[in-house]
Amino acid sequence: MAGGTWTSQNKVRPGVYINMNSAPQTLGTAGDRGITAIALQLPWGAAQQIVSITAGQDVRDVLGYDLTAPQLLLVREALKRAQTLLLYRLNTGTKATATHSGLTITAQHGGSRGNSLSIVIQASIDQPGKYEVYTLLDGVEVDKQIVGVVADLQPNAWVTFAGTADLEATAGVPLTGGADGTITNADHTAFLAALELHVFNTVALVSTDNALKAVYAAFVRRLREDEGAKVQAVLENYPTADYEGVISLKNGVILSDGTTLTAAQATAWVAGATAGAASNASLTYQAYDDAVDVATRYTNSQIEAALRAGEFVFTPNNNRAVVEQDINSLTSFTPDKARAFSKNRVIRVLDSIANDIKRIFETFYLGKLDNNPDGRSLLSNEIVNYLQNLQAIAAIQNFDPQMDVSVTQGTTSDSVYVEVSVQPVDAVEKVYMKVTVV
Repeated sequence: MAGGTWTSQNKVRPGVYINMNSAPQTLGTAGDRGITAIALQLPWGAAQQIVSITAGQDVRDVLGYDLTAPQLLLVREALKRAQTLLLYRLNTGTKATATHSGLTITAQHGGSRGNSLSIVIQASIDQPGKYEVYTLLDGVEVDKQIVGVVADLQPNAWVTFAGTADLEATAGVPLTGGADGTITNADHTAFLAALELHVFNTVALVSTDNALKAVYAAFVRRLREDEGAKVQAVLENYPTADYEGVISLKNGVILSDGTTLTAAQATAWVAGATAGAASNASLTYQAYDDAVDVATRYTNSQIEAALRAGEFVFTPNNNRAVVEQDINSLTSFTPDKARAFSKNRVIRVLDSIANDIKRIFETFYLGKLDNNPDGRSLLSNEIVNYLQNLQAIAAIQNFDPQMDVSVTQGTTSDSVYVEVSVQPVDAVEKVYMKVTVV
């Protein structure tokens, strides 16, 4: 007897033809946020390339220090709230080197951290005729090899070896000459070009250079409006951006160990916190992690003026530094962009909708969906299910699946036109109370 599957009821041979399908399910869900990016001048690490670092990761072999080291202060600040940091080392630097009896040792990366490396060579007790070659960082072993000749030495995460001479024992050969080098604004331009190829939510600029601020602001505007990538930049004292894609940070904070972060440095935390915030959450009145005060205090009238100017401000509260209001730099409101667009919680909802629907369409429907009433109905149902999930987590409200989503034929045979109406939920920020004494 014949069998198999069927598309239409036109089989010739007698048999049983069965199609096995799963019950209809939503293909796409709300995507995870939490990816921030930053470019820094560092004393160690791969130069001028994006390195992905996740919260809780051991970064010593990648960045040359434990995350608690002061050299990685801003990496640590960004990862206090972000899940993933896309880190770009701006500087190349000069590699530290050392020589010993025909053996040349070179640090894997340029930078001053290479000066903390040294090489120890001693005769092997367990394997006579061979040598134990140790790579030390600040006097602590980070690599060990047992070899007979120089040619057998393999590069490790810290150094490379070269030479043809016989190995000779030494109590320690320090590497020297490592230098961090300098950076230019062109290095930031190269960073943005590399970053554009990655998925991210926010990018921070740790600089007070107004020319660079303009470059970063133009970058996110182009990505948002021309490329469909809904991202935000965090810049210090740049309210002139007047754009929902730019958060302008006015002041810094003081950490519990006494470290003072400028507004430019605190952009790392704001970018990480903004990226890590869910679409149904606001940062308003949330405390900066481990901060005990703000670096610059303002009067009530100054804070009000800053908020009206579209500035993100930290204010002191019970030995903490809290976000006064989770806003971006947009202040020129129009019928198309009303005041709600200045709220970052609202922008996160709208950006999530744009990013997620684009991702769902590209993953599950692009090139696979018939552009007919049945196909468009499938896409419409997918969008409805996605928005209902957002309503279930209070990211949007008053959603009507019958009235608020429309998917129709586009102007060409291979296009569709989608209209979606949503009402993002904002956080309660003002309470007006009337008390009557009787």
